[in-house]
Amino acid sequence: MSDETATMSAPARLLPQRREVAVLGGTTAYWVDEPQTDSAEDAPTLVTVHGFRGEHHGLAPVIARLPGYRVISPDLPGFGETPPVPGRTHDLELYVEWLQEFVATVCPGAVVVGHSFGSIVSAAAVAAGLETPRLVLINPIGAPALEGPRGIMTRLAIFYYWAGARLPQALGEALLRNRVIVRVMSITMAKTREPELRRFVHEQHDLYFSQFADRDVLHDAFVTSVSHDVSEFAPQVAVPTLLIAAQLDDITPIEKERELVHLFPDARLVEIPDVGHLIHYETPVPAAEAITAFVGA
Repeated sequence: MSDETATMSAPARLLPQRREVAVLGGTTAYWVDEPQTDSAEDAPTLVTVHGFRGEHHGLAPVIARLPGYRVISPDLPGFGETPPVPGRTHDLELYVEWLQEFVATVCPGAVVVGHSFGSIVSAAAVAAGLETPRLVLINPIGAPALEGPRGIMTRLAIFYYWAGARLPQALGEALLRNRVIVRVMSITMAKTREPELRRFVHEQHDLYFSQFADRDVLHDAFVTSVSHDVSEFAPQVAVPTLLIAAQLDDITPIEKERELVHLFPDARLVEIPDVGHLIHYETPVPAAEAITAFVGA
């Protein structure tokens, strides 16, 4: 069985427990995956930070392959089951403040694992003083989006989210949640040629890619995602860092990831071949193995 097919046959896990906590004057929903070990109380804790338009389900295929860890998976403000923070623009400053307070409240000392947009938030938060023993970045956004091999697609995306925010509300919401456009995005990012896995990827995007609170939050988060990248914060990240990068990533080319790793004081790079920006769906096994080797059990 390949890593790809294994995505749909992850080891059996207990259902994660849904919890809520007050953060920044709002309510954050999060899920706790308890470790499947006899010494659960001593298990390392990871906290995941999902990507743009995603929510806590996104990293589930990787989490399923980390049986020795307690994993805390929140929905970012404005996505999934976490409502927007009242009275705030959902920019990088907001997400950094949110992550710092969430970790301090729920899981102080946890290893931070950020994916895609979450890699920007995680790196910025650690650079700003979030205490964590180690940092893991999956598909890190390592260079400005407009400079990537899909720079033209990024410009089209800028227009798409701008239009979604400017059209009359009903039309804007319909455009942003349009299933055809979501499918085009999914097809663009998927690299696997296995039909079963491609169906799984598209189903995941159909289910979870439009679970955002409203178009204003989505637009704020998108502007943040294309206005910042991990390279801004790497020199200030003082903890050991693992970059898990895809050799076929269209958003950050692997050459940029090879440059990015040298900007950190202490970092290592694991490259995964034959996959793009969907490591968490298409190759969760090597990603989980890299995390286990880096964090230890």
